[in-house]
Amino acid sequence: MIGFVFPGQNSHYVGMGRDLYEADGPSRAVLEVARRELGGDLLSVMFEGPEEALTRTENQQPAIVAHSLAALALVREAGIAPDFVAGHSLGEYSALTAAGCLAPEQVLPLVRFRGELMARAGDDAPGAMAAVLGLDAEPVREIVAGIEGAGTVVVANYNSPGQVVISGEVNAVEVAGAACREAGAKRVIALDVSGAFHSPLMEPATAPLIARLGETEFLPAAVPVVANVDARPHTDPEETRANLGTQMTSSVLWEQSVRWMIGEGVDRFVEIGPGTVLSKLIGRTDRGVATFSVDHPEDVSKLTAELGQGGV
Repeated sequence: MIGFVFPGQNSHYVGMGRDLYEADGPSRAVLEVARRELGGDLLSVMFEGPEEALTRTENQQPAIVAHSLAALALVREAGIAPDFVAGHSLGEYSALTAAGCLAPEQVLPLVRFRGELMARAGDDAPGAMAAVLGLDAEPVREIVAGIEGAGTVVVANYNSPGQVVISGEVNAVEVAGAACREAGAKRVIALDVSGAFHSPLMEPATAPLIARLGETEFLPAAVPVVANVDARPHTDPEETRANLGTQMTSSVLWEQSVRWMIGEGVDRFVEIGPGTVLSKLIGRTDRGVATFSVDHPEDVSKLTAELGQGGV
């Protein structure tokens, strides 16, 4: 069985999507939707930068989704289809589009709006995020739960065994990070983000997003979408809306989602979009499954050759 997975924020890079656009065909058509819906400046920033402009949350989020959907168009053209789809945080919007819940014309303005909300929340309530490496999730949970007087800090992402991300107020993240080092973490790495994503500091962004989601038509998923908030499959449009609203301030259960799909028989994961972050996380979660990445046009022919007839 095959699972399609889609990357989230910080998988961007200057030049992303240029070769997909130049390849013409279905990938260019998707990127032209991005141009029509969001303006040509987005493609210019994707293809040429500057890095500072691309990194801005309100640009980065639609850029990553546009790239992912452009790459997906080539995978579909090759006749490869998934049994399940999932996305990491922002990537869940790409996954929902891959499942037929949303059209590119709907999802690209939606994620631009989401990025603007999250950037504004970060400006209004400055926060931080840090990756904790080499320490199991349970000790990290105990540490953030026991932080007193330093401020708000929570576990934002369960990425893979030995890699979780904490998020919250700047001082609280620093205090929790130091406690994680004392508890045996190999490294605690500050992340380059504009706010404390997947924490209570994103609460001001939640109500406007839920209102926008309520105005957006979602179709039933043609393929089960494994949601970040509960690591379980969903196809119902109302459940989808509720999950996306909850996702803003809840933990991303990525490791749990991957394990659930593997438990259902998925043994091949195809990461579609910029970078290979999710492929590495999946490999750390279970070395017994195969991972493939589709970032560039030539990756599709490699994928088809690797999967063979049994994967199409």
